[in-house]
Amino acid sequence: MKTTKTDPAARTPNRARHAATLATALATTLAASLYANPLAAQPAASPKTGAATATRAAPTGQAQAGSPAQAQAASATQGVVRSTGTPIGSEPADASTLVERLQALYPSTRFGAIHPTAWPGVFEVAMGANLAYVDATGRYFLFGHLYDMRQQRDLTAERKDAMARIDFGSLPLADALTEVRGKGTRTLAIFSDPDCPYCRRLEAELRGLDDITIHTFLMPLASLHPAARGKAVSVWCSTDRLATWQALMLRDALPPQADCPHPVDRNVALGEQLGINGTPTLIAGDGRVLAGAASRDQIEAWLSRPGAGAPSAAAGSGAR
Repeated sequence: MKTTKTDPAARTPNRARHAATLATALATTLAASLYANPLAAQPAASPKTGAATATRAAPTGQAQAGSPAQAQAASATQGVVRSTGTPIGSEPADASTLVERLQALYPSTRFGAIHPTAWPGVFEVAMGANLAYVDATGRYFLFGHLYDMRQQRDLTAERKDAMARIDFGSLPLADALTEVRGKGTRTLAIFSDPDCPYCRRLEAELRGLDDITIHTFLMPLASLHPAARGKAVSVWCSTDRLATWQALMLRDALPPQADCPHPVDRNVALGEQLGINGTPTLIAGDGRVLAGAASRDQIEAWLSRPGAGAPSAAAGSGAR
């Protein structure tokens, strides 16, 4: 159907349509986590044109007798009484009090930071690496993406990008292979596995970058590539670490077996601490994260847009 320039839906970002498919599955998972019994919260039918799914607590009658978790869930629909006798949800909430309310209503769920949104009466709440939206009573949840249609901004994606940032200054760069090209003005850290095919693809793309300092943390994923740790250690213990690494990744030239004090195990632990569960993973100097085997053009565009969302990497890239 032909649309006009005044039709807001016609200007919806393409990713909104893709988000709609993922939102339903995510909503089911996160809503189920609010209660011990996954059936205690069921997502409502997703609107055909929306990118979010609304979820509310189950009616009291659906709680199973004898289950403390279900009894707690049932109280969510009726209000929880404070020691003063005031039902929770009957007074106005702000971000500081809402987190206490949510924890009281859903004790089995871990809630993170809560922020007010531009949508009056709706708060953003972090649940692990995911975001949800909740009203002041804590009864109604919205899972999905929140868009500013006038400014054509995906507010949820922007917040997730900010949440995923890593403090570049805290990285132990002495534990990485470092290469300076040109003046090395731009900085980039990469977590890479020597046996990861996508890491090798990325290494070839990186050859086209200039005026950049690249810090490569050797992070072998032993569960996927049993021989990768030995190769990583041998690279680190070679006489020319950078040349040995590039020969391995670009020409499949195996390094001579060697052993010495090395940071490989520390790098693996660091990656896990930072939430990096796949290789390759790139970190820009401002802390933005890009996972997967991106192309040279994608990386250039990503590095040139501080604060912007990361571009989509190659399909299928990740923990390989």
